[in-house]
Amino acid sequence: MGAPKQRLTPLAMAILELLHERPMHPYEITQIMRYRRVDYRVKLRPGSLYHTVERLDGQGFIEVVDTQRQGRRPERTVYGMTALGRDIFASQAQEMIATPADEYPEYPVALSALSELTPDEGLSRLKMRVMNLKVKIAADEVVIKQVTSDNLPPLYWIDYAYSHHQRKAELAFTQQLIADLESGRMPWPDEPERQLSIVKDENHDQAG
Repeated sequence: MGAPKQRLTPLAMAILELLHERPMHPYEITQIMRYRRVDYRVKLRPGSLYHTVERLDGQGFIEVVDTQRQGRRPERTVYGMTALGRDIFASQAQEMIATPADEYPEYPVALSALSELTPDEGLSRLKMRVMNLKVKIAADEVVIKQVTSDNLPPLYWIDYAYSHHQRKAELAFTQQLIADLESGRMPWPDEPERQLSIVKDENHDQAG
């Protein structure tokens, strides 16, 4: 039996993706990721990035190709991708594109808990989510307008376009959910019991 296949984390994939362009030092990688909003799809913290770079180096997927020093700043190590790194990146990219992954976003978990809230609580939070989604979608559109005006090939920011469309779909779903709840097309599970309780209370008061 062969050795188990090594699985790259999303951050490791993002680092190798950038190193396809040219060798870079970790600080430069961090700055480019923030400029390109890679942190929208990958959890990016400087400490974790440096740790991931060290792990990729130890695994033989990247290697030191240069060191740089500017003035009194600390020496910076420049890394380039190895042939092994290119192979593992290409292999995993193909697998990730072809195979839907089991992912665990928070929103479905929150929706499953919606029935445990009162109608007022649930609707107010859903409406707050709609506002937050609209803000994010507007910010997306600013970025998309910029990269479009810069004539950046769409395939270079296709991940951003996907996230944008995903947010718009979530907005449409949430707005429809609010409309269904407010109209009564989707009653709260305990709504009949709640209404019955109100009627009984009213009858009791009238009898008293």
